[in-house]
Amino acid sequence: MEFEALPERRKEQLMAFNRLLTIMDELREQCPWDKKQTIDSLRHLTIEETYELSDAIVEGDMLEIKKEIGDIMLHMVFYSKIASETNTFDIADVLNGLCEKLIFRHPHIYGDVKAETEEQVKQNWEALKMKEGNKSVLAGVPKSLPALVKAMRIQEKARGAGFDWEEKEQVWEKVEEEMQEFKAEFNVVEKSAIDTEKAEAEFGDLLFSLVNYARFVNINVESALERTNKKFIKRFQHIESRAKEQGKTLQDMTLAEMDVYWEEAKRL
Repeated sequence: MEFEALPERRKEQLMAFNRLLTIMDELREQCPWDKKQTIDSLRHLTIEETYELSDAIVEGDMLEIKKEIGDIMLHMVFYSKIASETNTFDIADVLNGLCEKLIFRHPHIYGDVKAETEEQVKQNWEALKMKEGNKSVLAGVPKSLPALVKAMRIQEKARGAGFDWEEKEQVWEKVEEEMQEFKAEFNVVEKSAIDTEKAEAEFGDLLFSLVNYARFVNINVESALERTNKKFIKRFQHIESRAKEQGKTLQDMTLAEMDVYWEEAKRL
């Protein structure tokens, strides 16, 4: 479609993207910091920006989400600009490659394949990825993902290949089985040393099974744990604040005193 025939909002979107590309060209040419960056040097900054977006999403702060999306967009354009300088690829190659992949992996939209449910779409997606050359269904799970998120993605991908429990009750039975195994071996009364390596392995099994159950009941484990983290921080900081009002530090207080303020924080 010709540019002039596009809806006005789409024209504005394309012009905004063009403006970003122009600014990136100028910064890369003129700014000492931007000129110095490499794909490797940007990597840890991109990870940081991604976590900042995650925080904004958990907080439900739409204005902050908008800002963080912009920061990540800048990084994507930055990587593409650096690659274009060695004629490796540019932003057009990136976007066209993405478009072709999306079309290929949605044959129920752009082809004659039938997919009536989300589950069928996921199964088709994983099958098509295998056709693209992936040696394993799990090959697409990044090695550097945080373990909790990785567990969830591994289970989702296994489900897409048809390897999964049928009912959530079966999954809960597995949770209880892993809990009993862990409790029987490591919740010992006597103060004898435990096999830390074995305990860690068993605890990992228990945690993996809990992640699996959470997936079955549509709980995002990363979001759930992060909400609990934030809740704990808020209540603990309330204890600190109340202690300061009393002219005390936490080290000056008994556990019972701190627990009073903890319960107060819960009520608040």
